[in-house]
Amino acid sequence: MAKGGLNVIVTGSASGLGAATARILAQDGARLLINYASSEKDAHAVAEECRKLGAAEVVVAQGDVSKDEDCKKIVGAAAHWGTLDALINNAGTTKHVAHHLLDELSAEDFQRLYAINTIGPYQMVRAARALLEAGAKASGRASAVVNVSSVAGISGVGSSIAYAASKGALNVMTMSLARALAPAIRVNAICPGYIDTPWFTKGRGAEAAKQVRDAVTSAVPLQIASSPEDIAELVCFLATPRSSSMTGELVRMDAGMHLGEFKAVTRKQ
Repeated sequence: MAKGGLNVIVTGSASGLGAATARILAQDGARLLINYASSEKDAHAVAEECRKLGAAEVVVAQGDVSKDEDCKKIVGAAAHWGTLDALINNAGTTKHVAHHLLDELSAEDFQRLYAINTIGPYQMVRAARALLEAGAKASGRASAVVNVSSVAGISGVGSSIAYAASKGALNVMTMSLARALAPAIRVNAICPGYIDTPWFTKGRGAEAAKQVRDAVTSAVPLQIASSPEDIAELVCFLATPRSSSMTGELVRMDAGMHLGEFKAVTRKQ
């Protein structure tokens, strides 16, 4: 990853992939904005870790990305930097529903997932655009937006149909924004497969989460469960100048899941 003390906002960074990403960037002296919706204690713990790892500055900002005013507030908390080198749209949510149980997903479920997983990144980009363009002007290279999507948005798998649909929309939006914001801002998305975080435990319980993890590791060609740190390395690559020739890309990182038919998460349970 390139050195350089970048100015970076990471949404949903109180835990999991967002926290892992912030920690890696901190080691390179970044100025970081840690965002949370409700996990204030966890967010401040991550912020303190980042300070100890070498971050030049760490700001903590509460905000729900599904709310446009909160997106403006989050970006406003970093406005004193004057420029922004990267926006990492990591905040996301789901509802765990087996794909054949159509009656267990409501219109309200779809609206909630789209509000956070799709509309939220759009609103964050819109709020941060001026700072990102200022960053490009100051550095002489394009600033970066990294949208954290999912293989669910490519293959229609994942925790629910609504989740897969929201990530599919995020993938298309990534390409649209890459066209619209070039040449000052690059926009890419990562599409991870299974990540070994508390995501499934919270949604399904410990035993069901273990079954998913075991099914994934036995089914994917690399026979591993990716850690948040594994995926965070790719996020940081796309957020830094090392990927300066990339925009509009959907980068899959799924331990080879896409090479074969995988049904562990979507089959009848």
